[in-house]
Amino acid sequence: MAKASPPTPETFDQVLDAARSQGRTVVLTNGCFDVMHAGHAAVLRAAAAQGDFLAVGVNDDAGVRALKGPGRPLAPLADRLALVAAVRWVDAVTGFEEPTADALIRRVRPDVYVKGSDYDPSTGGRELPEAATLRALDVRVVYVPLLGGRSTSSLVERLRREP
Repeated sequence: MAKASPPTPETFDQVLDAARSQGRTVVLTNGCFDVMHAGHAAVLRAAAAQGDFLAVGVNDDAGVRALKGPGRPLAPLADRLALVAAVRWVDAVTGFEEPTADALIRRVRPDVYVKGSDYDPSTGGRELPEAATLRALDVRVVYVPLLGGRSTSSLVERLRREP
């Protein structure tokens, strides 16, 4: 079943408030989403399964550059927002310009925060930069498995190597 209208950054707070007033379980995830691939789809699908309203934050262009290096992002924020919004499991999407998702987490106040298993310290992953905020707000954190070999960085590297 198609959504009535695609979620946009302009309607983010409005649809989020409506979801909360309906008692829906709000799930939040975030990322760069620079060239969407099957790994992104898997994380978004797994995140959506943790509740009944999925909000997604997308790093702005400067944030992607800071995280991924010069030459990134490959796609500008407006394009990345449009692609994430088009994913059927996504109920609301917005960009954010801060270096971490702390302000976004405080804005959304999710019931559940979802990240890939590369951030799971119990399995050797790096700790979430937002861990203190999540603990302070008593947000449940769920780490979802990543699809092996799927990353925008590896795609970019492969394209640079191949003639």
